[in-house]
Amino acid sequence: MNRKRKLFVAVAVTVCAAAVFGITLVHSVFYAPDAEVSSVTASAEGISVHAPTRLAQYGSQNGSQSKTAVHPVRLLIPALDIDANMQLAGITLEGNMGIPSNFTDVAWYKYGPLPGEVGSAVIDGHVDNGLALPGVFKFLGNIQRGDAITVRMSNGKTVDFKVSAVDSYDYKNVSINTIFANTSKPILRLITCTGAWVQADRTYGQRLVVTAELVSS
Repeated sequence: MNRKRKLFVAVAVTVCAAAVFGITLVHSVFYAPDAEVSSVTASAEGISVHAPTRLAQYGSQNGSQSKTAVHPVRLLIPALDIDANMQLAGITLEGNMGIPSNFTDVAWYKYGPLPGEVGSAVIDGHVDNGLALPGVFKFLGNIQRGDAITVRMSNGKTVDFKVSAVDSYDYKNVSINTIFANTSKPILRLITCTGAWVQADRTYGQRLVVTAELVSS
């Protein structure tokens, strides 16, 4: 092997190693979910004091704490070509809703109502992968009122919703009650980031919230 070829191989190996390192670093920093509370007790009144208070009041007996229980497994939004796997998210040590461990999946707040049950079923997802590649909710802002959303459950059943509102809020002033409100009817809420990047807090400046109502069968 001549000198030029050796140099080319060395450069190629270095570039590949740097790319792998970069991807791993982004995943570990941007996507590694914050540690979640490992012991929570759900009740009709909410989650017990084992959990941080930020989301405690939004616990429910409908919340799924077992992988053997019926729970959502996929989210489908035909208008946006979304067909995503569903993870289960709990509560972080800071009292926030957990997030998906990658940028292709979404996550359902497992201590809240199941999609289709009375109350706000909440699902979140990433807008990108930290390297400008589109995340599952990259184009969620393009959704329109009246668009269909379907949630597929682990028992094979599907629950259908229709978008009724699309709102955005400053990330420091998002009302938790707006998202997790204990409504008197079945509501689905999708959440992601939007707006300009805020370097100091390593997050986007706004939160996009899509509200959808159950379609009666």
